[in-house]
Amino acid sequence: MHHANDELAEKIEGVDSLFSIPDVLDRNEVERPLIVTDPKVSKSTFFESFINDRETGYVVYHWVKSDPTVQQAEEIAEFYRKNECDSFIAIGGGSAIDAAKGAAACIARPGKVLMNMRGLMRVKRETPFFIAVPTTAGTGSETTSIAVLSDNATGQKFAINDPHLMPDVAVLDPSLLISLPKEETAYTGMDALTHAVEAYMNTPFHLDDTAEDCEDAVEGIMDALPKAYEDGEDLQAREEMLIASYTAGTALNASGVGNVHAIAHALGGALHLPHGMINAVVMPYVLREYGSVVVPDLAKLASVCDIEKDGTRQERAAGFIKAIENMNEDMGIPKHLDFDEKDIPKLAAWAYREVNPLYPVPVIFDRKKFAKILRQVRSSGS
Repeated sequence: MHHANDELAEKIEGVDSLFSIPDVLDRNEVERPLIVTDPKVSKSTFFESFINDRETGYVVYHWVKSDPTVQQAEEIAEFYRKNECDSFIAIGGGSAIDAAKGAAACIARPGKVLMNMRGLMRVKRETPFFIAVPTTAGTGSETTSIAVLSDNATGQKFAINDPHLMPDVAVLDPSLLISLPKEETAYTGMDALTHAVEAYMNTPFHLDDTAEDCEDAVEGIMDALPKAYEDGEDLQAREEMLIASYTAGTALNASGVGNVHAIAHALGGALHLPHGMINAVVMPYVLREYGSVVVPDLAKLASVCDIEKDGTRQERAAGFIKAIENMNEDMGIPKHLDFDEKDIPKLAAWAYREVNPLYPVPVIFDRKKFAKILRQVRSSGS
């Protein structure tokens, strides 16, 4: 089994690392990869030059939608079989990588319905060789064993989590990010920050280096995200963000996410807004609601980032939450989201079901607590 033994994806990084992929394919003796991507990436110049770089061609599926459904993953698997492919190359944001992972799960378990693989350890078979190439920084999907898909019928998001879904190789090429629009830079960057902060607080599941990974990622994002947002062609900031996103993904893979993500997944299924944007809006409300329990963690993160460095732990923790809010504001991310008040009980139930008993969150919220936070998130006075 090639996945379960290797703890992490092999990581190839740096400008033009995209063009090392033909060598990686040769080295791993795969000949007919299916490239899974979205319409926007498939029209980019770097994609064109990548496609033309290899003597033997690629098969390309370029119809991934954002928030991919089970149906789309099954369609990709069908396309893979029909074209007799032997490996996957997912190029794009989390949607492309997750859709390809869903397809890989279908290939591993041809007789099994994808919806029945939700939750933990249900793929159980070796998946095809898999290269992930993130074009955002990001979801961290290039280094996790998790795929998030939407139920065709309800739109509700769910996760499939199995070590076999861990990509074999992650290619972190900052030049693929220079055309990423400001908004997407902001939203995906805040998604990575949410991963690092939530994984940091889930201490029961930490491995030896999880806390340090989270601190590195938070420090990297607080430093590089404003720069990448201001100047999309700042390759150094783009590279720093790719590495931070990958590092946060590694941490999240060990210790999971928490209540911020649970609310964001519930709202994402209902509102179809970008996942990272919803995380960014929700995070400060959840961190405040956690109260004193998370003060030591947030104070430590503040120190790592040089925020309120002379203050008490309380002041540093409050300063950290404020710094997140300021960064949101600087990047045009709103303080509130607009949704129907009568949906709150349903959304609270969705969020509650996702977290419990799966994530080792610092404070367990009941449905009432989720409803309270959802009311705070909802636009005031609408």
